[in-house]
Amino acid sequence: MHDDRRITEQRLDRFVRERLLPAIYGRSIPLELSSWEAPGEPVPAAEALRQVFTPQEHGAAWGKAWSTKWLRLQGEVPEAWGSAENTAVEIIVDLGFNSDVPGFQCEGTAWRADGSIIKAISPRNYHVPLKLIGSGLSVDFYVEAAANPDVAQGWSFAPTPLGDKETSGDEPRYRLGRIAIAELNETVWELNQDVWTLSGLMHELPMEMPRRHEILRALERMLDVMDPDDVAGTAAAGREALAGVLARPAYASAHELLATGHAHIDSAWLWPVRETIRKCARTFSNVVALMDDNPDFVFSCSSAQQMAWMKEFYPELFVRIREKVQAGQFVPVGGMWVESDTNMPGGEAMARQFVEGKSFFLREFNVECQEAWLPDSFGYSGALPQIVKSAGSRWFLTQKISWNKVNRMPHHTFAWEGIDGTRLFTHFPPVDTYNAELHARELAHAERNFREHGRATMSLVPFGYGDGGGGPTREMVAAARRTADLEGSPKVRLGTAKDFFVKAEAEYPQLPVWVGEMYLEMHRGTYTSQAKTKQGNRHSEHLLREAELWCTTAAVRLGAAYEYPAGELKRLWQLVLLQQFHDILPGSSIAWVHQDAERNYLAIARDLEAIIVQAAQALLGPGDTEFLLNAAPHRRLGVPALGASEPCSSRTGSLGGVVQASEEAGGYVLDNGIIRAVFDDRGLLTSLVDHASGRDAIAPGHAGNLLELFRDTPNEWDAWDIEEFYRRNVTPLTEAESIGLERTAASAVVVVKRTVGASTITQRLTLAAGAESLGISTIVDWQEREKMLKIAFPLDVRADQSASETQFGHVFRPTHTNTSWDAAKFEICAHRWIHVGEPGYGVAVSNGSSYGHDVTRAIREDGGTTTTVRTSLLRSARFPDPEADRGEHVLELSIRPGAAIADAVEEGYRTNLKPRLMRGGNPVEPLVSVSNPGIVVEAVKLAEDGSGDVVVRLYESLGQRSTGTVTANFPARTVVATDLLERTVETAGVASRSADAGGADPGTAVAGLVLRPFQLVTLRFGK
Repeated sequence: MHDDRRITEQRLDRFVRERLLPAIYGRSIPLELSSWEAPGEPVPAAEALRQVFTPQEHGAAWGKAWSTKWLRLQGEVPEAWGSAENTAVEIIVDLGFNSDVPGFQCEGTAWRADGSIIKAISPRNYHVPLKLIGSGLSVDFYVEAAANPDVAQGWSFAPTPLGDKETSGDEPRYRLGRIAIAELNETVWELNQDVWTLSGLMHELPMEMPRRHEILRALERMLDVMDPDDVAGTAAAGREALAGVLARPAYASAHELLATGHAHIDSAWLWPVRETIRKCARTFSNVVALMDDNPDFVFSCSSAQQMAWMKEFYPELFVRIREKVQAGQFVPVGGMWVESDTNMPGGEAMARQFVEGKSFFLREFNVECQEAWLPDSFGYSGALPQIVKSAGSRWFLTQKISWNKVNRMPHHTFAWEGIDGTRLFTHFPPVDTYNAELHARELAHAERNFREHGRATMSLVPFGYGDGGGGPTREMVAAARRTADLEGSPKVRLGTAKDFFVKAEAEYPQLPVWVGEMYLEMHRGTYTSQAKTKQGNRHSEHLLREAELWCTTAAVRLGAAYEYPAGELKRLWQLVLLQQFHDILPGSSIAWVHQDAERNYLAIARDLEAIIVQAAQALLGPGDTEFLLNAAPHRRLGVPALGASEPCSSRTGSLGGVVQASEEAGGYVLDNGIIRAVFDDRGLLTSLVDHASGRDAIAPGHAGNLLELFRDTPNEWDAWDIEEFYRRNVTPLTEAESIGLERTAASAVVVVKRTVGASTITQRLTLAAGAESLGISTIVDWQEREKMLKIAFPLDVRADQSASETQFGHVFRPTHTNTSWDAAKFEICAHRWIHVGEPGYGVAVSNGSSYGHDVTRAIREDGGTTTTVRTSLLRSARFPDPEADRGEHVLELSIRPGAAIADAVEEGYRTNLKPRLMRGGNPVEPLVSVSNPGIVVEAVKLAEDGSGDVVVRLYESLGQRSTGTVTANFPARTVVATDLLERTVETAGVASRSADAGGADPGTAVAGLVLRPFQLVTLRFGK
C-alpha cells in the first residue's frame, strides 16, 4: 500500500483548524458592552457593581498593567437558540487572550448581578454557560477583567519593568476580542474531543504498530463522511466513523494513571499576593462549576492559606467549596499552610506549616490530609520525612526533581528515609508535570518513563492549568473519559490522591529506599537571591521563638495577671509562613512580591518586639537591675537556657575579660586569651588560632575573610539558577581602601573598607572578651548587576564532607566530586551554620541570614588539604526583578576554630539570637530544664487548644544517641509525647513520669529521653 500517511495527517490538521473548531459555535451575536475602570487596586464585587458603567466599544484597547476593568454584558438570546438537540447557549468572552500562555496574562471573573461569582474566564476556558447566569433568555452579568501583564515574555528571561506597578507603564496591553452570545453545538464539540484524543494517541504509537494505522484510517473515514460545508450536520456521522477505534479496550498490562484535578497556583510569583487571591477565586469557581456537571470529577487543593483567603474575601464561594468537600469532590491535600520552600525554613517554621495547614482543614472541613503535597518546591530537605510523619501524615508527593539537569532519580515510587531514620511512602509522578492536560503525549510519557514497571502498575497525574491558575477544564475531563479504557493508551481513572496512595501502597510493599535530602540540580541561586527577604525570614523565625517563650513563661508564672496573645501569635506565624512560599522566600518573584515581603517583615518585627517587651516587663517586674533574657537553648554569659538573670562571662564568671589588640605589619592582631586572629594590611584573615588546641584554622599561604566577586550569568532562570561555570570567572577583592582599629570596653574591632565597581563594602571584624568566635559584619551598598558576592575561608582541615544545619539536625554532603551526584552539589543550603572537620578538630562558620554555601578542597604542595568554605552573600539577577538585591545590606557571620558539631549548633543560635538586655526587679527561672545540652529545645508555647498546657518541642542535635531528662520548673502533673498537632501519641525513646510518681518532686513532671540521632519530640505538660 502506498504511504499517504503525511498527506492524511495534513488533511486532518487543516480540517480541524479551518472547519471543525469554527463549527463548535455555530451562530453568535455580539453583546452590548459597558464598562467601569477601577481607579487603583481591585475592589470587591459589591463595590464595583454600584458604579456607573459607560458604553464600551467592541475591539477596543484596554488595560494598563495590573489594572482592573469591569465589563457589563447585556443582550437577549434568540428564542430558537439552544432548543435543538445537542445544542446549548453560552457566552464567549475573549479579553484579548494569547491562548499559548494560560495563567500568565489577562484573566476575568464572571459575576451575577446579585454579586455572586459564576466562573472564571481565561484563554482556554472563555465560555460562560447561559444556565449559570440564571436569567432566562436575558443576558446581564459582569466580568471583572484583570490586566495582568505577561511578565514571562516567552521565557526569554529578559529584564522587564512589568514586575513593579510603579515602572510597568500606562499603555494598554490588551485589545478586546469576540464577546458574544453563541450557540454551542455539543456534537461538534464532542467530535473535536474524539479527534484530539485519537490524533494525539496516533502520534505516540510506533510506526510499526497496527493500531497507529487503524486510527489513521478511522480519522480518514471521518474526514470522508464529513461535509466541510456542513460540519454541524455531519458531525454525528463523523463520530460514528470513530466509534469503533474509540471502543477498543486497553491492553491488559497497560499502565494505570490515577488522574486528579489540580491547579498549582503559586501564592505569589510573576504576580503579587493580591492577584493570587483573585486567581484562586477564578480557579475554584471554575472547579465548582465543573463538578456540578461531572459528579465523578474530583479536585485536589493543597494550600490552607488559599482556602483562608476564600473564606475571608469570597465567603459565598467558600460555602460552595465546603459543600463540594462534603461531597468528596473538592479534596484538601498536603496539609500545609502554603506549598513552602523546604530548604530554608527553620525547623519550627517547617513544623508550623503542617500545624497551621492541617488545623485549618480539620477545623473548616473536618478533613485530615494524609499526604504532603509539594510538586514544585526547589528540592526537599532530608528532615522532611520526620516532620511529615510527626504531623500525622503518611505520604509524600513531588514532581520537581524531574527538572534535574544531570542525574535522573532512580525511582518513581519509593520509601524516602530522612535524617533520623523515618521512612515516608513517596511518589514522584512519571508524567513529569503538575499541569497536565491529559494529552496522549503526556500519558504515553508517563507510561514509558515509569521506573517501577514489573513491581508496580500505577502512577498519579495531576491535571489542570497551574502556576498562574485556571485548573481543569471540561476538555480535560472529556479526555480522561476517552482514555479510561483505550487501546494503545494507559488507563486513566479519575480519583483522589488518597485513592492512588492507598492502592499503590498495597501493591508495592517492598519499596526501594532513597536516603537523605532530594537535592534539586537546578535553582541553586534561590539560596541567595533577594537577601532582604531571607533576612526577614530568619529574623522573624527567631523573634517568634522569643515571643512564644516569654509569653508562655509569663502566662504560667503570672496566671490571670497576664493574657497569652494566642490570636496575635497565630496571625504573625501565618504571615511568616506565607512568606515561605516557594517563590517568595527563594527570591524568584517579581519586585512587587519582595517589596510586600519586606514590608510584612518590618510589621512582623514591630509587632513581635512589642509582644516580647510586654511579656518580659511583666516577668521582670519593676526595678533597675539589668537582666539578660536568654531565649537560646544553651547557657549564655552565665544565664541558663530559656531564663533571665544577671549576665556574667561564661568563662571567667564576671563581666571582665580583656582583648589584646596590636598593630603588626600594617595589619592587626587580636587576642582574647581564647582565640587569636591576625589580619594583614589588606584586612584579610591570615591566621586564626584557638589557644586550646594551638592549631591555626587558616591554611598555610592562604587568607580568610576573602570577598570574591563572581560572574553570574546563568543560561536561564536568572534569579533561580547558578551554573557551575560561574567559578571560572572570579575576582578576589584583596585591595582595601582603609583598615583601622576601634576599641570598646569589651571588644576590639578591625574595620576594613573596600570598593568594587559601583559598590562599597565595609567590614567590622569583632573579637569580644570571652568569645570563642570571630564576628564578621559585612555592610554592603550593593549596586552590581549579574554578579555574585561570596566570602571565603580556606581552612587547614582535611574534610571529605561538610555538615550543614537543616531542620532539627544537620546533613552531611561530600566535598569531593567522585560521582556526578556529588559534582552536582556545587552550591548547597545550610541554615545557621556549616561545619567542616577531621577527627579531633573542626571549624564552624555561622551566619545571621545567609543560606547558600559551597565547600571545595585542594591538596597543597606540603601534602596538606585546604578545605575552603564559602558563604554566598549577594546576587544581582535581572529577571524577574531587574533591581534585585540592589541597595544596602548588613550581613552577619562568625567563624569558630576548634569547633565540634555541638559548638557549631551553639554558635548558630548565638549568631541569630542576639543578647536581649532589659531592666527589671527579679530574675526568671526557665520553665523547663534539659539535662543534656545536645538535646535542644526549639519551641516553648501554650497548647493550641487553649487549655493552658505547655508544649515543648525539642530534638537531638548532634546526630548521635542522646539521653537526658526534661523537667518542668512549674506545677505540672503530667507530661505526654504528642504529634505536631499536640495529640497524644506513643513515641519511641520517651518515658514520662507524672508529678505523683515515686521519686518525682512534688508538682513536677519529668520526661526521660533516649533519643535516636536527630529525633524530634513534642512534649505536652499538663496541669
